[in-house]
Formats: sequence, structure tokens, C-alpha cells
Amino acid sequence: MSAKTVFITGGSRGIGRAFTLEAARQGWNVAFTWAQQAEAAMQVLAEARALAPAQRFEAYELDVRNSTAVDALADEVIQTFGSIDAVVPNAGVNLNGLAYSFSNEDWSTVIETNLSGSFYVCRAFLPELVAQRRGRILFISSVTAEGASGQAAYAASKAGIVGLAKTLAKEYGPKNISTNVVVPGYFETDMTKNTMSSSLSEFAVKYCPLRRLGQLDELAKTMCFLIGDGAGFINGDEIRVTGGLDWAP
Repeated sequence: MSAKTVFITGGSRGIGRAFTLEAARQGWNVAFTWAQQAEAAMQVLAEARALAPAQRFEAYELDVRNSTAVDALADEVIQTFGSIDAVVPNAGVNLNGLAYSFSNEDWSTVIETNLSGSFYVCRAFLPELVAQRRGRILFISSVTAEGASGQAAYAASKAGIVGLAKTLAKEYGPKNISTNVVVPGYFETDMTKNTMSSSLSEFAVKYCPLRRLGQLDELAKTMCFLIGDGAGFINGDEIRVTGGLDWAP
């Protein structure tokens, strides 16, 4: 039986990197994208190929805000891999700032990348998933979707992803396509290292019942489960991987 194929955006670092490598370990072919970090992407590609030489891995440069480029890449990936079994719109950015001083440019960058980009990716692959009458879509939200000081755009984008996911779950569940959202808490990633203040990090550890930040391999394993056969009857759900932390300051 040939390996299944998953497409993930933002695979060169953080959550995307961890997921790509875990998917390789679990027998998946992986097509992943990168936007700025070519060297990191090539390193992930080499690691994945070393982990699973019999499987196929490809990396593509992509700005998910460009819907025309997204559509073209979806066609290329399907042609290269033959089919697609799971889609994981993961690419995201976070720009901090209080709402009253947040610029139009920064707002557009966050919303267009995190929310619009996720929509473009799903829309591009849906015809193939519908035609084969099977598939998984897995979105990445955040505990900040409930609101977080200084993160109006990021919180809005992650809340929007939940609504988008639940809508696709209703529209395409009858086509045997399940759509879910994983809601990470605070994990040790490049994004949190660059944007999380020491006070917020202390908060996350203090109020998380497990008293620590999450490890990316834990999240990656959960994500792989959600696109796998064992998650066949999970649809339209938010799966929280937060260590029990339910809110952000």
C-alpha cells in the first residue's frame, strides 16, 4: 500500500517543522511550503528524507497571501504526488501591538496570512478531495482566539479559523472530508521565543496545570493522529493541546 500524502504550509520551522518530521516517521509523504527561510526548509527536507528514504518529500516556496500562487502550487503538488489525503494550513505570523495604534499594514499582514491564506489553501485542494470523496483538513488556532492583550489581529485571525473550520466540516462532511482545529497552548517555538515576554512565559507556566510549556513533538503527534485513520469520526471539533491552560492574559 502506497504512503498517503499530506500538504502543510509553513513547514520550515516551529510547528510545521515538527509536524513534517513526525509525519515522515509515521509513514506519510509530505509536501511543505516555506516563505522566507530557504536554508531551514532545505534542512527539514534533508532530515525528512533521511528519516524515511522510501517516502517522498518536497519543499516549495509560497506566499499564502497570493491566491493565484496557491492555486498553481496545489495543481503542481497533486500532479507530483498523484493525490492528496490531508491538508494542514499552518503558515502564520504574529505582530503585537495595542489596537488603537495597530497599523492597517500590520493588520492586513496578519489577517491575510493566517486567515485568508488558510482559506486559499483549503479552497485550492477541495476539488481534489471532493473528487476522491475522502480527506482530512486540519487547521491551527490558538488559545489567544479567546482574546489576548496586544494581539488583536492574531486573536481575530485564530478565532476566524475556528469558524472557517466548523463551516467546512458541515459543508464537506457528507463528502467524507473531515475538518478539525487543533488549539495549541503555549509551546516552545521560534514565534514564542521572539514574541513572548518573560512575564507571559512565567504566566503560562504558573497557570498551566502541568506547570510547563508544551513540547512540539507532543503537538506534532496529536496532529498526525487527527489526520490519520483513527480520527475518522472526529469532525468540526476543536482539539485543545494546552496542558489545561484555558485562557491568555
